[in-house]
Amino acid sequence: MNRTKTIRKPWTRGESHAPTRTYSIETRKRVILIVLDSVGVGALPDAAEYGDEQAHTLGHILESNPDLQLFNLNSLGLGHVTPRPNLPPLDQCRGAFGILTERSKGKDTITGHWEIAGLVLDKPFKTFPQGFPRALIEQFEREIGRKTLVNRPASGTEIIDAYGEEHVRTGFPIIYTSADSVFQIAVHEEIVPIEQLYDICGIARRLCHDEFLVARIIARPFLGRPGHYYRTERRRDFALPPPSETVLDFLSKRGLAVLGIGKIEDIFQNRGLTKSNHTGNNQAGMEAIIDSLSDLDSGLIFANLVDFDMQYGHRRDAVGYGRALHEFDQWLPRLMTALGPDDLLIITADHGCDPTIPGTDHTREYVPVLAWYPELDACIDLGTRSSFTDIAQTIADFFYPGQASFGTSFLDELYETHP
Repeated sequence: MNRTKTIRKPWTRGESHAPTRTYSIETRKRVILIVLDSVGVGALPDAAEYGDEQAHTLGHILESNPDLQLFNLNSLGLGHVTPRPNLPPLDQCRGAFGILTERSKGKDTITGHWEIAGLVLDKPFKTFPQGFPRALIEQFEREIGRKTLVNRPASGTEIIDAYGEEHVRTGFPIIYTSADSVFQIAVHEEIVPIEQLYDICGIARRLCHDEFLVARIIARPFLGRPGHYYRTERRRDFALPPPSETVLDFLSKRGLAVLGIGKIEDIFQNRGLTKSNHTGNNQAGMEAIIDSLSDLDSGLIFANLVDFDMQYGHRRDAVGYGRALHEFDQWLPRLMTALGPDDLLIITADHGCDPTIPGTDHTREYVPVLAWYPELDACIDLGTRSSFTDIAQTIADFFYPGQASFGTSFLDELYETHP
């Protein structure tokens, strides 16, 4: 059945009417959902509970890089979300913009992405600020057949600098955590082959349930020599599976393609995905998004661009963070030009990771949401919304109106309907 709805193109104040056209839902082709990993836009009301009341990742990056210009993101309304002298709000922007509030407790990757996909967590995953319990570590050591090193919260780059040589000498994996719910395992790829590292992570994943409810087991391979160790891009996350349906499941069960780019397959344990491309950095992820447009005629492209968080946020590199934002901004027109008239682009984030405040961990923040389609040429203020799940609901309604109940859709604010 060819379901249709009449929509009006958004217009600016002062116009007497808006043009109308008949829009077939079947012609809606693709949603491209891009998560700029850790690009938060200010401390949430409960941020003090996490020690993050000073956090404002994007604002502080702009302040740390006064010459940084994000012209293309600003054209979609980002300056209305985080106004700064080098990111002024534009009266004549051509996108929809807003701020999302995280309802779930926590500030980790899993929690943020799951909520974006429609799943709110009532209880946070467990964290281990004193390191993992000895009983867990002893069981882990028995099952992998070797001792371990460290077992405390730490910065990943600092921990391999401090213990990399001992690991190379003994073969004992370096175990560490952070303020997030993560069990991280660092090994030198020439000492512990990558597939063996993944097997070790699988053992940790099996052990870290129930009493030790860890959100992610993270393989952290590295290479190099003392004083010059570096982490490789063969990181892999072993997450808990989502406990209930997400918008990925909702779409794939109805026969739509759902492509995950970057670490999406790890975050959702492949649930709801019909295809994955596990890219390891922003540049590869951006290229994969462009390439996927040739292969996917209809469905969801869900991409995570990890460098903002992994390379710059955690490493307290505000200048590098700004450079990565500029590179994404420069690439954005290439994507927008490649989109068809019935595609929808949504850009958001999953949490913060402010490199300018004390600490190296994620920060509890609001996140931005920007939305655009080729015919949209007016500013639409989506406001401050109560949950990341509004994205899931918008995507579900884009393909199957009224058939899901994840959050509050902003689709009608993009494609406003006549009575």
